Amino acid sequence: MSQINENQNIENNDHSDDVDMEDILDIMGSRTRREIINLLREEPMFVSEITKQLNIGQKAVIEHLRAMEEAGLLTSSYKKITRGRPRKYYDMPNDITVNITITHNVFNVNVSEDRLNQKQLPSGDEWSKLLNLEKKIDQGHYEAVEELKSQIRLYNNLIERAEYILERTYKQRNQFNQD
Repeated sequence: MSQINENQNIENNDHSDDVDMEDILDIMGSRTRREIINLLREEPMFVSEITKQLNIGQKAVIEHLRAMEEAGLLTSSYKKITRGRPRKYYDMPNDITVNITITHNVFNVNVSEDRLNQKQLPSGDEWSKLLNLEKKIDQGHYEAVEELKSQIRLYNNLIERAEYILERTYKQRNQFNQD
């Protein structure tokens, strides 16, 4: 076992109080928590969805989610569903970067959040459709590529139409202001 050197340091370069370096290291040390993070980076989910995906008891999932939410890694919100009471969804709203440097003289941990790149997901149906296509392609069903191309064309047409509406609105407003 090596001696502790005076030059060792542990830092948290994120100046916000939202994410603590010790909490992040604790979370990343748990395989179950890493699996939950992997699921939530794709889309927000509620507890029973996570439980099914990971084949883990609901009580354990809730404890892991609570710890990660307290650490500032996840957020939760309630969403209404067609039947029954609202469900609590969990999401990863920010990208977090963890850099660990271990050398003979240094032990340095930097944790930072990228608040400028907060996720803005499409509607649930469109997002689910896209994720299903991705899953099909990942499983080797390459016929889904044509469907993905079709979705891309649809999204591009929607973008073009939205830009046209925006441009038309600006022109009408400018014309109105000139009169």
